[in-house]
Amino acid sequence: MDIQNIKNRFGIIGNSSALNHALSTAIQVANTDLTVLIVGESGVGKEVFSNIIHSLSPRKHNPFIAVNCGAIPEGTIDSELFGHEKGAFTGAIDSRKGYFETVNGGTIFLDEIGEMPLGTQARLLRVLETGEFIRVGSSKVQKTDVRVIAATNKDLLDFTQQGRFREDLYYRLSTVPIRVPSLRDRKEDIPLLFRKFASDFSERYRTQTVQLDASAVQMLIDYPWNGNVRELKNIAEQVSVLAKEKLLHAEDFEIFLPKKDTRSISLLPALAGGGGATSSQFSGTERDILYKLFFDLKKDINDMKQMMLELAHRQNGVSQGVVPESILPSFNRPSENLPLSPSRMNNSPAPIYLPAEQRMDQHEEVEESLMLADREKDFIVKALKKHKGRRRDAAKELGISERTLYRKIKEYDIVE
Repeated sequence: MDIQNIKNRFGIIGNSSALNHALSTAIQVANTDLTVLIVGESGVGKEVFSNIIHSLSPRKHNPFIAVNCGAIPEGTIDSELFGHEKGAFTGAIDSRKGYFETVNGGTIFLDEIGEMPLGTQARLLRVLETGEFIRVGSSKVQKTDVRVIAATNKDLLDFTQQGRFREDLYYRLSTVPIRVPSLRDRKEDIPLLFRKFASDFSERYRTQTVQLDASAVQMLIDYPWNGNVRELKNIAEQVSVLAKEKLLHAEDFEIFLPKKDTRSISLLPALAGGGGATSSQFSGTERDILYKLFFDLKKDINDMKQMMLELAHRQNGVSQGVVPESILPSFNRPSENLPLSPSRMNNSPAPIYLPAEQRMDQHEEVEESLMLADREKDFIVKALKKHKGRRRDAAKELGISERTLYRKIKEYDIVE
């Protein structure tokens, strides 16, 4: 089957060389049983490629299941994938088959494979190498014949260097890697996709199809589209429903695009205003920026303390606890009507004596004034309280996966 037929069958829009190369690779590998690793940013359509591979494979009449590894809590993912025996853990009131058992003979798509815990990674590696697995709470080895297609929007090779992903599993999964291009790598396809989405939404909502003039099309192409096809589709739907005019110019279209370049600038006023900002107001990227600001501020404070220590204890003619007047603020300087010291009468720099409570001891420990862990714990507690203990909703508001939230609750010993 050629690439164009595949595009028509699965509703894929675009003619870029990067997209065609990814589709060509998927078609070639589909007829084999090789493990495939699909790599690409969030929203590029990685699951569509898994469907293409399964539909063109000899397993196409057998089961296919997609599993989001990031959405399953760490404590239950082994049971979900490999099953469990009755009494294996609290709540296991009966035996249960896992996905690798129920999909025997078919294909399993493991999305967000980078979120899989290390213990589960070891179990998956055994399945890939020998086709064997063991249910949780059992000692009986079982066999399965399942083709694994994995996907990630992370750099798994970098994860292996950090100890977050098994290196042997990485090379076992990436037998055939397929990189799905982002919209930034296929800009010529962006206007085609927008027209297709706008046409679909006009038909759904029974409105006239929205069109863009040349300036709006150029703005569409220049926009970064960090959410890729998913984000573009959302914008097309907003425009189709909310646009007053059906021919949009750049200034009309701009109001529908998020102001991504100014999001991080708004963080400091929000904090300084004392408006009670919580973690739900910030995305993961914004929290990273905040943390970096805190760490930089702490480093500057520590550097200033160290400099003052060195100056206060310098032995080149300046006594301990004495700092040259030139480096201190003017309001700390002695009054001009005080008697002059011998050094001032000799036109030498005037020392200034610090009050006892302001003197620094060279053995003084620098206080850690920025307790980020406490702030993170406070955010988690507030999110859980707001959503009445519903972890999935709390994790979504915090901008983290449910599995990460589960780990943080255990780490901070949070009582729900």
